[in-house]
Amino acid sequence: MKKHILFLSFISYFIMVVGSTLVAQDSNFEMLKQYKEELDDPYKPRNKDEIVTSPAYKYRGSSVYTIQVNTDEDGDNILFDAANEPSIAIDPLNPDRMLIGWRQFDDVTSNFRQAGYAYTDDGGQTWTSPDPIDAGIFRSDPVLATDNDGIFYYNSLTKNDQSDYWCDVFRTSPDDFVWDDGVFAQGGDKQWMTIDKSGGIGDGNIYAFWNASYSICYPGSYTRSIDGGDNYEECDGIPGNPIWGLITVGPDGEMYTVGAASNASVVVTKSTSSQDPSTTTGWDNYTYVNLKGDLTGWQSINPAGLLGQAYIDVDRSNGVGRGNVYVLASVERYNGDPADVMFARSTNGGINWSDPVKVNDDPTTFRWQWFGTMSVAPNGRIDAVWLDTRFAPGTNMFLSELFYSYSIDYGNTWSTNEVISEQFNPHLGWPNQNKMGDYFHMESDNNGAHLAWANTINGEQDVYYTFINPWFVGVEDFKTNYDFSLISYPNPVQDQTTLRYTLDNDSEVTLTITDMIGNTFEVFVNQNQNAGTHNFIYNADNLSSGIYFCKLLTQHGSQTIKITVL
Repeated sequence: MKKHILFLSFISYFIMVVGSTLVAQDSNFEMLKQYKEELDDPYKPRNKDEIVTSPAYKYRGSSVYTIQVNTDEDGDNILFDAANEPSIAIDPLNPDRMLIGWRQFDDVTSNFRQAGYAYTDDGGQTWTSPDPIDAGIFRSDPVLATDNDGIFYYNSLTKNDQSDYWCDVFRTSPDDFVWDDGVFAQGGDKQWMTIDKSGGIGDGNIYAFWNASYSICYPGSYTRSIDGGDNYEECDGIPGNPIWGLITVGPDGEMYTVGAASNASVVVTKSTSSQDPSTTTGWDNYTYVNLKGDLTGWQSINPAGLLGQAYIDVDRSNGVGRGNVYVLASVERYNGDPADVMFARSTNGGINWSDPVKVNDDPTTFRWQWFGTMSVAPNGRIDAVWLDTRFAPGTNMFLSELFYSYSIDYGNTWSTNEVISEQFNPHLGWPNQNKMGDYFHMESDNNGAHLAWANTINGEQDVYYTFINPWFVGVEDFKTNYDFSLISYPNPVQDQTTLRYTLDNDSEVTLTITDMIGNTFEVFVNQNQNAGTHNFIYNADNLSSGIYFCKLLTQHGSQTIKITVL
């Protein structure tokens, strides 16, 4: 009899725990559905004659380069404005051409926002930030992408006084950064957009989805363009009703979405027919994915915003991982941890999913790892960044730093977490809304990760570009602005590596490579060089496997990096 009582007690407890979890999930999902952009403050033109500036932030290290992008025409920081929710796009024909868009607040005391943007044509070394697109019009939630012809697309949410939400998509020409007048693209609040670059029948197709609760075409939450963005199809629904996530295209033109779900951490939906311009989009399947926690927001660290979105990407390499689908998100854990960065993998097109893996390696259950962001390089490397409070003092538990980790074994294991920014207070510089936005955005190539993010390192809320070299050799003091920098990529090296260094000033330069006991193998450079970026391709065939050191010596100091030869 006691066994029966104990068994029934266990069953009752199990039902109670599961039931309370499901209730919490449903409640959280309903909150996410109701979260929307509001137009509270009127537009107030900025008088450029009254703009006050300060030096913009820039940092160069051996493995990280960070520069502020929302600046004036002289590259200086504009005081008393704000910017957040950045998105980045890179020209596949010329990776030195990049664009970052963001929510631009001209006045930190007002939450009226516009479609801010900046561009670079020198690989992110310098950025130009013109006036916003469609200046004076309320715009939010920017999402940027490119097609295989090097055309940039800027998806921008707007609304009117009748609370109609829709999106316009602006395009550039292939060789410039000049925007057209924009095209009506259906849409709704917190949209995301991607472009098929698979080279298949859907190449150039544009896909977008959003939160149907706030859309001009409710209950629709999805649209497609099959003519390069000239027109967008009538709205359709997506099985599983994902919200607050991303959309991506795999190597064979298959399309995936991810977002918060009502009865699980996230839901992933797949379509293979979306690439076919002769038929409407059909949906193959949708699967709930367990990340041992839920997407959430409105916590004290970001009171009026999310702790991040759900990210999805696909392995497009030619290795054994080709076609793998990856999901990552900062979630509020069922164990009570306020936010961990969790990852899951599917090896069969999103039908089945691995047990979740925690990417952040801190042992605590009371720190925030928020704004988790992921992208996958063409060679299959998975990059992840997030904001982390593990080193915040007890006097201010919100102080955050940018952390980075990568995986080269399909997400089974992750590199030791690395700090790649100064510590900052995310509560500074709120633009009349108590948040630092809802998301970051990152794109990866074989050399590293290109991140668009927001922080308050300079005492107010601004948008930054960071390039991250994944082969870390340690992190320097982030309070130093160097006059030069040196990186090696790829690193570790199999055949050859590019030694790249940037000089802020003209200088006598010596560049050498030595072994671990100081024997010099090569003197690459020994001459006066002009300021700027210099590249040297080094063939490592004459080096045995092992550890070597490359040293850059200038009139302003020296820097040594470690190179691993495989």
